[in-house]
Amino acid sequence: MALRTPVNETDYLFGPTQAPIELVEYGDYQCPYCGKAYPIVKGLLQQVGDQLKFVFRNFPLSKIHPQARMAAIAAEAAGLQHKYWEMHDVIYENQKRLHHTALLEYAASIGLQMDQFTADMEREDLAAKVDGHFYSGMRSGVSATPTFFINGEKYTGSWENDDLLKYIKSTFP
Repeated sequence: MALRTPVNETDYLFGPTQAPIELVEYGDYQCPYCGKAYPIVKGLLQQVGDQLKFVFRNFPLSKIHPQARMAAIAAEAAGLQHKYWEMHDVIYENQKRLHHTALLEYAASIGLQMDQFTADMEREDLAAKVDGHFYSGMRSGVSATPTFFINGEKYTGSWENDDLLKYIKSTFP
């Protein structure tokens, strides 16, 4: 299945814009499997380097992970202060503590302007962006997290251990 919503200017990119390999992850900040995939993706980014751009899209499974949507909005709010990836990392590194007070602590720890962050957490457009990611994932056939797309095509192999790295290296030598 293909990625129905192409990467665009509303997405936060990690890596060079023109990189030949595009990895999109639909993830949930409270999902234990996404927490397990987080260091794997970080390692992949280090090993593939300038050949890869990474996009994370929010797919909060709110019925089973009630704090995932708020965490996603917190990452988006941090992005308004140019600290999206810092907040993304600190949320995954502290995945077991995602209540509102913890998110405020994380925001302060990465140097966000707290009055702005608190106000931005209430912004309807950020909540709509998170919901939009979720619906774009559903249209692309996402039903579980994490789900990866490589250059617009759904990756159906294992992402665990170095399987994803091996696949990328063999497909894009």
